[in-house]
Amino acid sequence: MPTGDIAPAQALVLTANAAKRVAWLIEQEGDKDLMLRVSVSGGGCSGFQYGFSFDKAVNDDDRTFERDGVVAVIDETSLELLAGAEVDFVEDLGGSSFQIRNPNATSSCGCGSSFAI
Repeated sequence: MPTGDIAPAQALVLTANAAKRVAWLIEQEGDKDLMLRVSVSGGGCSGFQYGFSFDKAVNDDDRTFERDGVVAVIDETSLELLAGAEVDFVEDLGGSSFQIRNPNATSSCGCGSSFAI
């Protein structure tokens, strides 16, 4: 669940597949206090790029979202660009990866790791 009173359209959603994969990765790291940090930074072939990392800290400008015991952390600036987005983990013949379905993106690159607004 999101912290505070964030409407679903403003939330960041982890799918069940994403939560399951993050839980497995945290288990591999051996530190149950880790959270998935999702971020947006300038760069990439489309203008902005997505970032994923593990973090133990929640900063003053962060919002947290929970799914199946996994916590995702995102700063308010990144959340403005990702409001209503869904983080998924996909496995197919081409490999496996985290993917973001961002309703705010007007275009994205072929690999899906960057986007434009």
